[in-house]
Formats: sequence, C-alpha cells, structure tokens
Amino acid sequence: MADLVHANHQLLYVMNRFGISLGFGDKSVEHVCEESGIESGFFLEIANAFHDEEYFPQKQLQNYSVSQIVDYLKKTHHFYLMERVPEIEGLIQIMISKETSHKKSLELVRSFFGEYSDELSAHIKHEDEIVFPYALELEDFCKRLEKAGKPPSIIRGYSMEKFIEEHGDLVEKLYDLKNIIIKYMPPVDNHNLANHVLFDLFSLEKDVRDHSRIEEKIMVPKVIEMEKLISGIK
Repeated sequence: MADLVHANHQLLYVMNRFGISLGFGDKSVEHVCEESGIESGFFLEIANAFHDEEYFPQKQLQNYSVSQIVDYLKKTHHFYLMERVPEIEGLIQIMISKETSHKKSLELVRSFFGEYSDELSAHIKHEDEIVFPYALELEDFCKRLEKAGKPPSIIRGYSMEKFIEEHGDLVEKLYDLKNIIIKYMPPVDNHNLANHVLFDLFSLEKDVRDHSRIEEKIMVPKVIEMEKLISGIK
C-alpha cells in the first residue's frame, strides 16, 4: 500500500474515502483492504482510474454493486464539501488577508469560487437526496424481484433519463476560474499562496472529472439496465 502513496500521493484522497488510515507499514493492498473491510479489487480499480485518466475500467467496475459505487460517491461528496472546498476557501481568504494592492481582484476570485461552491453543494444535495436513494431502492427492488410486487413510488417517480438531463458540467466553471487566475490576476504579494490555490484547483478539477466519469459511465448504465428489467412491472 505504501508503494501506491509513493507512486501518486493524491491517492491519499481515495484512501481517505475508503476509510484507510496511514500507518499500514509494509502491508499489501489486499491486507490493508481486508483489515478495513474493503473489497481490494474495487479499491484497486478506483485507485487506478484516479491515478491514470487513460485507464478507465468501465466493464470491471460495472461488476460491482450499485451500493458499493454509491457509497464511494457519497464519501467523495462529503470530502468535497467538508474538506476540499473549505481548504481552498481558506487559502483564498489567507491570500486576500496578506494582499496590500489588489484586494478587489482577489475578492472577485473568492466570489467566483463561492458561486462554484454553491453550485457544487446544490448538485451534491440533489444526488444525495434524490438520485442515490433512487438507485439504491431500484437495486434493492431488483434483488427481490420475484417477491417485490409493485415498485415503490420513488422508483415510479424518477428515471436515469432525468438525471442525465440534469447532470451539469461542474468542471467547466473550475476551468474558467483557473483561467482567470492564470491569465488575468494581477501580480500578488504572495506568489506561493497564489500558486497553492491554483494547484488545488487543478487537483479538484481532476477529482471532479473522475467522479463524474464514475457516475456517468458506471452508475448510470447499471441503473438503466435495472430500469429496463422492471419496465414491464410499472
């Protein structure tokens, strides 16, 4: 497991979502996952997809349950809202507090990121309260299909087609903010802080892109297949 961290330290974010803590010594990935109650194959597929954008194990990940995938996605949501976004907001605030000449320009950066934070929060709330419960209820219904009877109202009142229509692009706005900082932000007093903010925005952008791929390429097709399975029962 330690070799993974040395290969890409940003995999620490993935380990955090799986509840894996540091201090695992020379234990193998399989051993650490077993101790943490995690399926090692699922962890490795997610870790490899996060490490290399060219590697996306769509077929392999579709072998895992919706509940496993949703659990990972919900933990990612929590990480964004409770850790990553507040960290970036804090850095921007520190950068503003140390600035003497261009506070107004930096306030615009803070305002733009604040808008993004609000949009991300609304996006996550919709998925946590509507999309994920729907996917889990559908999976539960399909598991007991022979004895399930009529699908519950949450299944009859939603569909993945609605999700696809509503699924906005959360990466584009981060790209715009990066461009503002790179191209148009005036020279600031603390260049290291400005670079730190930019590094974190690049990292968050990649993370959100990977997150969206898992939703759209893995969760959505699995749920659509289940919808087809029960389409004659509704």
